[in-house]
Amino acid sequence: MDARLDYFADPTAGKALKYLMSAGRTLKDSALPATTQELVALRVSQINGCAACIDMHTKEAAAAGETSVRLNLVAAWREATVFTEAERAALELAEAGTRVADAAPGVGDAVWESAARHYDGEQLTALVMLISFMNTVNRLNIITRQPAGDYQPGQFH
Repeated sequence: MDARLDYFADPTAGKALKYLMSAGRTLKDSALPATTQELVALRVSQINGCAACIDMHTKEAAAAGETSVRLNLVAAWREATVFTEAERAALELAEAGTRVADAAPGVGDAVWESAARHYDGEQLTALVMLISFMNTVNRLNIITRQPAGDYQPGQFH
């Protein structure tokens, strides 16, 4: 499959993506644990069906030492015993924040309170920003049919 747009060749995309990717780097450097970041990025991308992001975040997580068992169970995290309570709270918030159109009240208080029990203010802010960031990037990649499979860990660092 060929991408509909080449983000790196288009001047408008290049200007906008410079800022978007800067935001992504800021989130990478945040106090939110790197493992949690990759699990959340992967789950949001799975829900949205963004193959390019699933490819990227699976490979980045594996390169950082994440196990194949945990990566394979992200899609079924509720039934899996391999995630910490904090990771489960982050994954629950990621799902609620991604599926806002499926739930009339949006992110419920119980979901928010669970995440807030496990993450301090800075981490919770980074988590919310990461969920929003991933939803944005997923949509950019899906709309323009960015292909998946060739990503190499560290490619965009």
